[in-house]
Amino acid sequence: MAPLLAVCAGYFMVILDVTIINVAVPAVGRELGASLTGIQWITDGYTLVLAGFLMTGGALGDRLGNRRVFCAGVALFTVASAACAGAPSAPALVAARLVEGLGAALIVPGSLALLQEAYPESAARSRAFGLWGSMAGIAASAGPLLGGLLVSTAGWRWVFLVNVPVGAVCLALTARYVAPSPRNPDRAVDWPAQAAVVASVTLLTAALNEAGRRGWSDPAVLAGLGLTALAVAGFALRERLARAPALPPQLLRSPAMGGAAVVGLLFNLGFYGMVFTASLYFQHQRGYSALRTGLALFPAVAVTMFASVLSGRLTRRTGDRPLVVAGMLLGALGLAGWAAAGNDPDYALLVAPMTAAGFGTSFALTGSTTTVMGAAPRAYAGAASALFNTTRQIGSATGVALGGSLLATSTDYGSGVRLAMAVGALAYLLAAGLAWRCVPARPVRAAAP
Repeated sequence: MAPLLAVCAGYFMVILDVTIINVAVPAVGRELGASLTGIQWITDGYTLVLAGFLMTGGALGDRLGNRRVFCAGVALFTVASAACAGAPSAPALVAARLVEGLGAALIVPGSLALLQEAYPESAARSRAFGLWGSMAGIAASAGPLLGGLLVSTAGWRWVFLVNVPVGAVCLALTARYVAPSPRNPDRAVDWPAQAAVVASVTLLTAALNEAGRRGWSDPAVLAGLGLTALAVAGFALRERLARAPALPPQLLRSPAMGGAAVVGLLFNLGFYGMVFTASLYFQHQRGYSALRTGLALFPAVAVTMFASVLSGRLTRRTGDRPLVVAGMLLGALGLAGWAAAGNDPDYALLVAPMTAAGFGTSFALTGSTTTVMGAAPRAYAGAASALFNTTRQIGSATGVALGGSLLATSTDYGSGVRLAMAVGALAYLLAAGLAWRCVPARPVRAAAP
Protein backbone atom coordinates (compact mmCIF):
# COMPACT_ATOMS: atom_id res chain seq x y z
CA MET A 1 0.00 0.00 0.00
CA ALA A 2 2.87 2.41 0.73
CA PRO A 3 4.19 2.42 -2.88
CA LEU A 4 0.64 3.07 -4.08
CA LEU A 5 0.24 6.06 -1.75
CA ALA A 6 3.62 7.47 -2.77
CA VAL A 7 2.91 7.22 -6.51
CA CYS A 8 -0.66 8.46 -6.20
CA ALA A 9 0.46 11.53 -4.28
CA GLY A 10 2.33 12.74 -7.35
CA TYR A 11 -0.55 11.93 -9.68
CA PHE A 12 -2.95 13.66 -7.28
CA MET A 13 -0.91 16.84 -7.58
CA VAL A 14 -0.98 16.76 -11.39
CA ILE A 15 -4.76 16.23 -11.61
CA LEU A 16 -5.49 18.74 -8.86
CA ASP A 17 -3.63 21.34 -10.90
CA VAL A 18 -5.85 20.61 -13.92
CA THR A 19 -9.16 21.06 -12.11
CA ILE A 20 -8.34 23.63 -9.44
CA ILE A 21 -7.42 26.26 -12.02
CA ASN A 22 -10.80 26.25 -13.77
CA VAL A 23 -12.60 28.27 -11.11
CA ALA A 24 -9.59 30.52 -10.57
CA VAL A 25 -8.95 31.72 -14.14
CA PRO A 26 -11.60 34.47 -14.12
CA ALA A 27 -9.98 36.01 -11.02
CA VAL A 28 -6.52 35.56 -12.56
CA GLY A 29 -7.72 37.23 -15.75
CA ARG A 30 -9.12 40.22 -13.86
CA GLU A 31 -6.03 40.78 -11.73
CA LEU A 32 -3.46 40.21 -14.48
CA GLY A 33 -5.51 41.72 -17.32
CA ALA A 34 -5.68 38.55 -19.43
CA SER A 35 -8.11 38.19 -22.36
CA LEU A 36 -10.26 35.09 -22.95
CA THR A 37 -7.52 33.74 -25.21
CA GLY A 38 -4.98 34.48 -22.48
CA ILE A 39 -7.14 32.63 -19.96
CA GLN A 40 -7.24 29.64 -22.31
CA TRP A 41 -3.43 29.69 -22.48
CA ILE A 42 -3.15 29.74 -18.69
CA THR A 43 -5.17 26.52 -18.71
CA ASP A 44 -3.93 24.99 -21.97
CA GLY A 45 -0.27 26.03 -21.73
CA TYR A 46 0.13 23.53 -18.91
CA THR A 47 -1.89 20.86 -20.70
CA LEU A 48 -0.14 21.14 -24.06
CA VAL A 49 3.34 20.81 -22.55
CA LEU A 50 2.13 17.90 -20.45
CA ALA A 51 0.70 16.22 -23.55
CA GLY A 52 3.65 17.10 -25.76
CA PHE A 53 6.37 15.78 -23.47
CA LEU A 54 4.68 12.68 -22.04
CA MET A 55 6.35 10.52 -24.69
CA THR A 56 9.71 11.98 -23.69
CA GLY A 57 8.94 11.32 -20.02
CA GLY A 58 8.00 7.72 -20.77
CA ALA A 59 11.14 7.09 -22.84
CA LEU A 60 13.37 8.65 -20.18
CA GLY A 61 11.70 6.52 -17.51
CA ASP A 62 12.33 3.32 -19.47
CA ARG A 63 15.95 4.35 -20.09
CA LEU A 64 16.99 5.93 -16.76
CA GLY A 65 14.59 4.25 -14.34
CA ASN A 66 11.02 5.27 -13.66
CA ARG A 67 11.55 6.17 -10.02
CA ARG A 68 14.40 8.55 -10.81
CA VAL A 69 12.47 10.35 -13.55
CA PHE A 70 9.30 10.43 -11.44
CA CYS A 71 11.14 12.12 -8.56
CA ALA A 72 12.74 14.64 -10.93
CA GLY A 73 9.30 15.49 -12.25
CA VAL A 74 7.87 15.99 -8.76
CA ALA A 75 10.72 18.32 -7.81
CA LEU A 76 10.38 20.38 -11.01
CA PHE A 77 6.60 20.58 -10.65
CA THR A 78 6.86 21.77 -7.05
CA VAL A 79 9.33 24.55 -7.87
CA ALA A 80 7.28 25.67 -10.89
CA SER A 81 4.13 25.82 -8.74
CA ALA A 82 5.87 28.25 -6.41
CA ALA A 83 6.84 30.34 -9.47
CA CYS A 84 3.20 30.35 -10.64
CA ALA A 85 2.12 31.67 -7.25
CA GLY A 86 4.56 34.56 -7.51
CA ALA A 87 3.91 35.45 -11.18
CA PRO A 88 3.68 39.25 -11.65
CA SER A 89 1.95 39.14 -15.07
CA ALA A 90 -0.05 36.89 -17.35
CA PRO A 91 2.96 36.05 -19.62
CA ALA A 92 5.03 35.15 -16.55
CA LEU A 93 2.24 32.91 -15.28
CA VAL A 94 1.92 31.16 -18.65
CA ALA A 95 5.70 30.59 -18.71
CA ALA A 96 5.64 29.06 -15.21
CA ARG A 97 2.69 26.92 -16.20
CA LEU A 98 4.72 25.58 -19.14
CA VAL A 99 7.46 24.46 -16.74
CA GLU A 100 4.81 22.94 -14.48
CA GLY A 101 3.54 20.97 -17.44
CA LEU A 102 7.05 19.66 -18.12
CA GLY A 103 7.30 18.40 -14.55
CA ALA A 104 3.89 16.75 -14.88
CA ALA A 105 5.04 15.06 -18.11
CA LEU A 106 7.78 13.32 -16.12
CA ILE A 107 5.40 12.35 -13.30
CA VAL A 108 2.47 10.79 -15.13
CA PRO A 109 4.17 8.02 -17.20
CA GLY A 110 6.24 7.05 -14.18
CA SER A 111 3.18 6.77 -11.95
CA LEU A 112 1.60 3.98 -13.98
CA ALA A 113 4.92 2.30 -14.74
CA LEU A 114 5.84 2.23 -11.04
CA LEU A 115 2.49 0.64 -10.21
CA GLN A 116 3.12 -1.92 -12.96
CA GLU A 117 6.43 -2.75 -11.30
CA ALA A 118 5.08 -2.80 -7.74
CA TYR A 119 1.99 -4.94 -8.51
CA PRO A 120 2.90 -7.54 -11.18
CA GLU A 121 -0.08 -9.83 -10.41
CA SER A 122 -3.12 -9.06 -12.57
CA ALA A 123 -5.78 -8.80 -9.86
CA ALA A 124 -3.60 -6.68 -7.58
CA ARG A 125 -2.66 -4.47 -10.52
CA SER A 126 -6.32 -3.90 -11.41
CA ARG A 127 -7.04 -2.87 -7.82
CA ALA A 128 -4.03 -0.56 -7.86
CA PHE A 129 -5.14 1.03 -11.13
CA GLY A 130 -8.62 1.45 -9.68
CA LEU A 131 -7.19 3.27 -6.64
CA TRP A 132 -4.93 5.29 -8.95
CA GLY A 133 -8.04 6.36 -10.83
CA SER A 134 -9.84 7.10 -7.57
CA MET A 135 -6.99 9.38 -6.58
CA ALA A 136 -7.65 11.29 -9.78
CA GLY A 137 -11.29 11.40 -8.70
CA ILE A 138 -10.39 12.83 -5.30
CA ALA A 139 -8.21 15.47 -6.94
CA ALA A 140 -10.83 16.27 -9.54
CA SER A 141 -13.57 16.59 -6.94
CA ALA A 142 -11.44 18.62 -4.54
CA GLY A 143 -10.08 20.92 -7.25
CA PRO A 144 -13.07 23.14 -8.07
CA LEU A 145 -14.24 23.33 -4.45
CA LEU A 146 -10.76 23.97 -3.03
CA GLY A 147 -10.02 26.43 -5.81
CA GLY A 148 -13.22 28.36 -5.14
CA LEU A 149 -12.51 28.42 -1.41
CA LEU A 150 -8.93 29.62 -1.87
CA VAL A 151 -9.83 32.29 -4.44
CA SER A 152 -12.64 33.61 -2.23
CA THR A 153 -10.48 33.76 0.91
CA ALA A 154 -6.70 33.72 0.49
CA GLY A 155 -6.52 34.67 -3.21
CA TRP A 156 -5.82 32.84 -6.46
CA ARG A 157 -2.07 32.51 -5.82
CA TRP A 158 -2.79 29.91 -3.16
CA VAL A 159 -4.23 27.70 -5.89
CA PHE A 160 -0.62 27.01 -6.85
CA LEU A 161 0.96 27.15 -3.41
CA VAL A 162 -1.01 24.10 -2.26
CA ASN A 163 1.20 21.99 -4.54
CA VAL A 164 4.33 22.74 -2.53
CA PRO A 165 3.54 20.64 0.59
CA VAL A 166 2.00 17.87 -1.54
CA GLY A 167 5.17 17.71 -3.62
CA ALA A 168 7.38 17.53 -0.53
CA VAL A 169 5.30 14.67 0.93
CA CYS A 170 5.38 12.82 -2.39
CA LEU A 171 9.18 13.01 -2.62
CA ALA A 172 9.57 11.77 0.95
CA LEU A 173 7.20 8.83 0.45
CA THR A 174 8.76 7.82 -2.86
CA ALA A 175 12.30 7.89 -1.50
CA ARG A 176 11.31 5.74 1.46
CA TYR A 177 8.83 3.23 0.07
CA VAL A 178 9.26 2.86 -3.71
CA ALA A 179 11.98 0.48 -4.87
CA PRO A 180 14.51 1.72 -7.46
CA SER A 181 13.42 0.94 -11.00
CA PRO A 182 15.51 -1.07 -13.46
CA ARG A 183 17.28 0.89 -16.16
CA ASN A 184 17.31 0.02 -19.82
CA PRO A 185 20.31 1.86 -21.32
CA ASP A 186 19.54 0.37 -24.74
CA ARG A 187 16.22 2.23 -24.78
CA ALA A 188 17.20 5.25 -26.89
CA VAL A 189 15.26 8.52 -26.84
CA ASP A 190 14.19 9.39 -30.38
CA TRP A 191 14.49 13.18 -30.19
CA PRO A 192 13.21 13.94 -33.72
CA ALA A 193 10.05 11.95 -32.97
CA GLN A 194 9.66 13.70 -29.61
CA ALA A 195 10.01 17.07 -31.34
CA ALA A 196 7.31 16.09 -33.84
CA VAL A 197 4.93 15.19 -30.99
CA VAL A 198 5.57 18.51 -29.24
CA ALA A 199 5.04 20.40 -32.50
CA SER A 200 1.81 18.52 -33.24
CA VAL A 201 0.27 19.21 -29.83
CA THR A 202 1.42 22.83 -29.71
CA LEU A 203 0.20 23.69 -33.20
CA LEU A 204 -3.16 21.99 -32.69
CA THR A 205 -3.81 23.70 -29.36
CA ALA A 206 -2.69 27.09 -30.68
CA ALA A 207 -4.95 26.81 -33.72
CA LEU A 208 -7.98 25.84 -31.62
CA ASN A 209 -7.34 28.60 -29.08
CA GLU A 210 -6.91 31.26 -31.75
CA ALA A 211 -10.06 30.13 -33.58
CA GLY A 212 -12.11 31.71 -30.83
CA ARG A 213 -10.50 35.11 -31.37
CA ARG A 214 -9.86 35.06 -35.13
CA GLY A 215 -12.59 32.75 -36.43
CA TRP A 216 -12.33 29.26 -37.91
CA SER A 217 -11.70 30.53 -41.45
CA ASP A 218 -8.81 32.81 -40.49
CA PRO A 219 -5.64 32.03 -42.49
CA ALA A 220 -3.54 31.73 -39.33
CA VAL A 221 -5.94 29.15 -37.86
CA LEU A 222 -6.06 27.16 -41.10
CA ALA A 223 -2.28 27.33 -41.37
CA GLY A 224 -1.95 26.02 -37.81
CA LEU A 225 -4.20 23.07 -38.56
CA GLY A 226 -2.30 22.35 -41.78
CA LEU A 227 1.05 22.45 -39.97
CA THR A 228 -0.38 20.12 -37.34
CA ALA A 229 -1.16 17.58 -40.06
CA LEU A 230 2.38 17.92 -41.42
CA ALA A 231 3.88 17.40 -37.96
CA VAL A 232 1.78 14.25 -37.46
CA ALA A 233 2.87 12.96 -40.88
CA GLY A 234 6.49 13.73 -39.98
CA PHE A 235 6.14 11.75 -36.76
CA ALA A 236 4.68 8.77 -38.62
CA LEU A 237 7.49 8.85 -41.21
CA ARG A 238 10.15 9.11 -38.51
CA GLU A 239 8.67 6.10 -36.69
CA ARG A 240 8.90 4.02 -39.87
CA LEU A 241 12.56 4.93 -40.43
CA ALA A 242 13.94 5.04 -36.87
CA ARG A 243 16.07 2.19 -35.54
CA ALA A 244 14.67 2.75 -32.04
CA PRO A 245 11.22 4.32 -32.53
CA ALA A 246 9.50 6.25 -29.75
CA LEU A 247 6.54 3.87 -30.10
CA PRO A 248 7.70 0.33 -30.88
CA PRO A 249 5.80 -1.33 -33.75
CA GLN A 250 4.28 -3.96 -31.47
CA LEU A 251 2.59 -1.18 -29.47
CA LEU A 252 1.18 0.48 -32.56
CA ARG A 253 -0.06 -2.81 -33.98
CA SER A 254 -2.11 -3.60 -30.88
CA PRO A 255 -5.81 -2.75 -31.49
CA ALA A 256 -6.46 -2.90 -27.75
CA MET A 257 -3.74 -0.40 -26.94
CA GLY A 258 -4.44 2.00 -29.79
CA GLY A 259 -8.21 1.82 -29.35
CA ALA A 260 -8.07 2.41 -25.59
CA ALA A 261 -5.72 5.35 -26.11
CA VAL A 262 -8.17 7.04 -28.50
CA VAL A 263 -11.02 6.32 -26.08
CA GLY A 264 -9.00 8.20 -23.44
CA LEU A 265 -8.63 11.15 -25.81
CA LEU A 266 -12.38 11.29 -26.44
CA PHE A 267 -13.56 11.04 -22.85
CA ASN A 268 -11.06 13.65 -21.66
CA LEU A 269 -12.25 15.96 -24.45
CA GLY A 270 -15.83 15.60 -23.27
CA PHE A 271 -15.20 15.84 -19.54
CA TYR A 272 -12.63 18.65 -19.32
CA GLY A 273 -14.38 20.61 -22.05
CA MET A 274 -17.52 20.43 -19.90
CA VAL A 275 -15.75 21.54 -16.71
CA PHE A 276 -14.04 24.50 -18.43
CA THR A 277 -17.09 25.82 -20.26
CA ALA A 278 -19.40 25.23 -17.28
CA SER A 279 -17.01 27.15 -15.01
CA LEU A 280 -17.02 30.18 -17.32
CA TYR A 281 -20.79 29.90 -17.80
CA PHE A 282 -21.55 29.87 -14.08
CA GLN A 283 -19.31 32.86 -13.38
CA HIS A 284 -19.97 35.04 -16.43
CA GLN A 285 -23.57 34.17 -17.29
CA ARG A 286 -24.97 33.56 -13.82
CA GLY A 287 -22.64 35.76 -11.80
CA TYR A 288 -21.53 33.03 -9.40
CA SER A 289 -18.51 33.62 -7.19
CA ALA A 290 -15.50 31.31 -7.49
CA LEU A 291 -16.58 29.42 -4.38
CA ARG A 292 -20.16 29.04 -5.56
CA THR A 293 -18.87 27.87 -8.95
CA GLY A 294 -16.82 25.18 -7.22
CA LEU A 295 -19.92 24.06 -5.34
CA ALA A 296 -21.95 24.10 -8.57
CA LEU A 297 -19.40 21.85 -10.31
CA PHE A 298 -19.11 19.50 -7.35
CA PRO A 299 -21.69 16.95 -8.63
CA ALA A 300 -19.62 16.47 -11.80
CA VAL A 301 -16.50 15.51 -9.93
CA ALA A 302 -17.63 14.18 -6.55
CA VAL A 303 -18.70 10.83 -8.04
CA THR A 304 -15.39 10.22 -9.82
CA MET A 305 -13.69 8.62 -6.81
CA PHE A 306 -16.58 6.21 -6.22
CA ALA A 307 -16.81 5.33 -9.91
CA SER A 308 -13.10 4.50 -10.19
CA VAL A 309 -13.12 2.23 -7.13
CA LEU A 310 -16.32 0.50 -8.28
CA SER A 311 -14.99 -0.17 -11.77
CA GLY A 312 -11.73 -1.50 -10.31
CA ARG A 313 -13.73 -4.07 -8.35
CA LEU A 314 -16.12 -4.98 -11.14
CA THR A 315 -13.53 -5.44 -13.87
CA ARG A 316 -12.41 -8.79 -12.44
CA ARG A 317 -15.97 -10.10 -12.92
CA THR A 318 -17.08 -8.44 -16.13
CA GLY A 319 -13.88 -7.62 -18.01
CA ASP A 320 -13.03 -4.15 -19.24
CA ARG A 321 -15.22 -3.75 -22.32
CA PRO A 322 -18.67 -3.56 -20.65
CA LEU A 323 -17.43 -1.01 -18.12
CA VAL A 324 -15.81 1.29 -20.68
CA VAL A 325 -18.80 1.14 -23.03
CA ALA A 326 -21.31 1.70 -20.21
CA GLY A 327 -19.32 4.65 -18.87
CA MET A 328 -19.13 6.32 -22.26
CA LEU A 329 -22.84 5.89 -22.95
CA LEU A 330 -23.67 7.36 -19.55
CA GLY A 331 -21.40 10.34 -20.21
CA ALA A 332 -23.01 10.90 -23.61
CA LEU A 333 -26.45 10.82 -22.06
CA GLY A 334 -25.40 13.37 -19.45
CA LEU A 335 -23.97 15.96 -21.83
CA ALA A 336 -26.81 15.47 -24.30
CA GLY A 337 -29.18 16.19 -21.43
CA TRP A 338 -27.43 19.49 -20.72
CA ALA A 339 -27.52 20.45 -24.40
CA ALA A 340 -31.26 19.77 -24.50
CA ALA A 341 -32.03 21.66 -21.28
CA GLY A 342 -32.18 25.11 -22.92
CA ASN A 343 -30.06 28.25 -22.83
CA ASP A 344 -30.61 29.14 -19.17
CA PRO A 345 -32.05 26.10 -17.34
CA ASP A 346 -32.58 25.84 -13.59
CA TYR A 347 -29.46 24.58 -11.85
CA ALA A 348 -31.37 21.55 -10.56
CA LEU A 349 -31.75 20.35 -14.16
CA LEU A 350 -27.96 20.36 -14.61
CA VAL A 351 -27.06 18.23 -11.60
CA ALA A 352 -27.92 14.89 -13.22
CA PRO A 353 -26.10 15.66 -16.52
CA MET A 354 -22.93 16.72 -14.69
CA THR A 355 -23.07 13.69 -12.40
CA ALA A 356 -23.56 11.32 -15.34
CA ALA A 357 -20.58 12.77 -17.22
CA GLY A 358 -18.28 12.61 -14.19
CA PHE A 359 -19.33 9.10 -13.20
CA GLY A 360 -19.17 7.75 -16.75
CA THR A 361 -15.69 9.16 -17.39
CA SER A 362 -14.17 7.70 -14.24
CA PHE A 363 -16.05 4.44 -14.63
CA ALA A 364 -14.33 3.98 -18.01
CA LEU A 365 -10.89 5.12 -16.86
CA THR A 366 -9.87 1.98 -14.96
CA GLY A 367 -10.83 -0.36 -17.81
CA SER A 368 -9.05 1.66 -20.47
CA THR A 369 -5.95 2.00 -18.26
CA THR A 370 -5.84 -1.74 -17.58
CA THR A 371 -6.24 -2.46 -21.29
CA VAL A 372 -3.32 -0.25 -22.29
CA MET A 373 -0.93 -1.36 -19.57
CA GLY A 374 -1.89 -5.04 -19.91
CA ALA A 375 -1.01 -4.97 -23.61
CA ALA A 376 2.42 -3.42 -23.00
CA PRO A 377 5.67 -5.39 -22.74
CA ARG A 378 7.30 -4.79 -19.36
CA ALA A 379 10.31 -3.05 -20.92
CA TYR A 380 7.99 -0.51 -22.53
CA ALA A 381 5.69 0.22 -19.60
CA GLY A 382 6.77 3.86 -19.60
CA ALA A 383 6.12 4.23 -23.32
CA ALA A 384 2.68 2.64 -23.05
CA SER A 385 1.75 4.85 -20.11
CA ALA A 386 3.02 7.88 -22.02
CA LEU A 387 1.00 6.94 -25.12
CA PHE A 388 -2.22 6.60 -23.12
CA ASN A 389 -1.73 9.79 -21.13
CA THR A 390 -0.57 11.76 -24.17
CA THR A 391 -3.80 11.04 -25.98
CA ARG A 392 -5.79 11.88 -22.84
CA GLN A 393 -4.06 15.22 -22.40
CA ILE A 394 -4.50 16.04 -26.09
CA GLY A 395 -8.18 15.40 -25.46
CA SER A 396 -8.17 17.73 -22.45
CA ALA A 397 -6.41 20.52 -24.36
CA THR A 398 -8.73 20.08 -27.33
CA GLY A 399 -11.82 20.11 -25.12
CA VAL A 400 -10.77 23.33 -23.38
CA ALA A 401 -9.74 25.00 -26.64
CA LEU A 402 -12.93 23.98 -28.44
CA GLY A 403 -15.06 25.04 -25.49
CA GLY A 404 -13.44 28.45 -25.32
CA SER A 405 -13.72 28.93 -29.07
CA LEU A 406 -17.39 27.96 -29.10
CA LEU A 407 -18.13 30.37 -26.27
CA ALA A 408 -16.27 33.19 -28.03
CA THR A 409 -17.97 32.69 -31.41
CA SER A 410 -21.55 32.06 -30.18
CA THR A 411 -24.15 34.79 -29.81
CA ASP A 412 -24.39 34.22 -26.05
CA TYR A 413 -22.90 32.01 -23.35
CA GLY A 414 -25.98 29.81 -23.13
CA SER A 415 -25.86 28.86 -26.81
CA GLY A 416 -22.10 28.35 -26.69
CA VAL A 417 -22.34 26.05 -23.68
CA ARG A 418 -25.12 23.97 -25.27
CA LEU A 419 -23.07 23.53 -28.44
CA ALA A 420 -19.99 22.58 -26.41
CA MET A 421 -22.01 19.99 -24.51
CA ALA A 422 -23.35 18.55 -27.77
CA VAL A 423 -19.79 18.18 -29.06
CA GLY A 424 -18.80 16.45 -25.81
CA ALA A 425 -21.77 14.07 -26.08
CA LEU A 426 -20.69 13.14 -29.61
CA ALA A 427 -17.15 12.46 -28.35
CA TYR A 428 -18.53 10.09 -25.71
CA LEU A 429 -20.65 8.26 -28.28
CA LEU A 430 -17.66 7.79 -30.57
CA ALA A 431 -15.66 6.49 -27.60
CA ALA A 432 -18.39 3.96 -26.77
CA GLY A 433 -18.39 2.59 -30.32
CA LEU A 434 -14.60 2.40 -30.44
CA ALA A 435 -14.43 0.67 -27.05
CA TRP A 436 -16.91 -1.97 -28.22
CA ARG A 437 -14.62 -2.81 -31.13
CA CYS A 438 -11.18 -2.47 -29.54
CA VAL A 439 -11.31 -3.03 -25.78
CA PRO A 440 -11.12 -6.78 -25.05
CA ALA A 441 -13.81 -8.37 -22.93
CA ARG A 442 -11.11 -10.03 -20.85
CA PRO A 443 -7.60 -8.87 -19.90
CA VAL A 444 -5.25 -8.78 -22.89
CA ARG A 445 -1.87 -10.49 -22.80
CA ALA A 446 1.14 -8.26 -23.31
CA ALA A 447 3.00 -8.45 -26.60
CA ALA A 448 6.46 -10.00 -26.56
CA PRO A 449 9.20 -7.52 -25.73
